[in-house]
Amino acid sequence: MIKKNDNNKDINKIKEDILILKKSLINFNFQKSTGQLEKTSNIRKAKKDIARLKTKISNLIGESNA
Repeated sequence: MIKKNDNNKDINKIKEDILILKKSLINFNFQKSTGQLEKTSNIRKAKKDIARLKTKISNLIGESNA
């Protein structure tokens, strides 16, 4: 069983990771608009990673409320 303090640490870490991914997503979009982005699949991967992390946060919150 996970303690609430552990959940808070995990959630904070996940939120930091989401911010990093959002910044990289912005950079990818700028690179795409200027024609410098070589791998356009990076945009899709970043979006999916953000969604996965947000889902993980909601699951952790749901477990702590149960």
